[in-house]
Parts: sequence; C-alpha cells; structure tokens
Amino acid sequence: MFARTPRLLLRPGWMEDAPALTQAIGDPAILRNLTRAPSPYAMADAQAFLALPQDPCLPRLLAFTRTHGAPRLIGGCGVARAQDGTPELGYWIARPYWGLGFATEAARAVLGMAQANGIRAIRAAHFADNRASGNVLRKLGFRYTGRVESCFNPARGGTGDCLIFEQGKRVADLSADYAMDLYGDAQPAMAA
Repeated sequence: MFARTPRLLLRPGWMEDAPALTQAIGDPAILRNLTRAPSPYAMADAQAFLALPQDPCLPRLLAFTRTHGAPRLIGGCGVARAQDGTPELGYWIARPYWGLGFATEAARAVLGMAQANGIRAIRAAHFADNRASGNVLRKLGFRYTGRVESCFNPARGGTGDCLIFEQGKRVADLSADYAMDLYGDAQPAMAA
C-alpha cells in the first residue's frame, strides 16, 4: 500500500529505512507516547519492526515529506490489531515536525485505506498527558468514549492512563482518496 497526500508520501518501511527510522523515532519525547515501541530504540528494533509481515488489509506505513530533494522520514502511521482484535489507529511524528498537521494528514490517508479494505470500528488511544494526540483524533472524527485504560509504556517505565477514542458516527471527510491520487488516470473523468 502506498498513499500520496498533499505533503506526504506514505509507504511500507523497507530494511534500508532502518537508520532513518532509528534516528526519527528514537527521541524520548516520542517514545513516551507510544505503547508498542521499545525504549531506548535501537537499530535492531527498527530492523525487527521492518521485518514484520505486513497484513494486506491493515496499512502500516512510514511517512516521508514530499520534497524536490530526497524525501525525509518524518513519522509513521498505521492500523494494527489490539490484543482483543479491535483495529486500532496509531501514529507518531518526529519532534521537528510537531504542530504542522502531519499526523492528521497521514492518519486521514491511512483511515481511508483501511476503510477501502473493509476495516470498520477503528479505535484509538492516547496517554492522558498527550493532548496534541487527542486533538488529532478529534479532527479525524473520533470521539472520546469516557473510558480510561492503563497502558504500559517502556519509556515511562510503567503504565499510564490512556483515553480511549472510537470513530464517531460522522467520520471526518475521508472522501479524498489519497491512495488513488497515485493513479489519477484510473479515476473516471468528470464532465465539464
């Protein structure tokens, strides 16, 4: 699966991405907000992650800026199965790119891809002290369920309260099919 948004290229990670992935995600400020990433994050962790088999229905993509020069890895976004089997949205953005809307842009594309593969009822969670992540989820049409779960985080050295979100009845506009943006010629021509 690949997607192109106005500012990003999202694609599966490749083994040659391991050094850039290690560098981008290895910041303690990022790791303290992730439940699935080891801390500290080493090259071996990146290689193990990149070697994981990809579920064809669940997008798991790295996000690169679309520039005139070489693309820069700025984050990751995907949908994975939680322990109970529920599809769960996850994302991270490297600290130099915080506050620029990249998480929302990447997640919108990933949610569109998941929906195109028949994945529904996606949930998400964020640590209670990570309000920026809650803002991203609200922009995407998720709503807070009122539930709080204890989530383990290696960087925090224990558990923390996570607020649980689910897709609202009105999902944010996912009509822009970023996956099809790569294949514009496959879309029907609009009448003038």
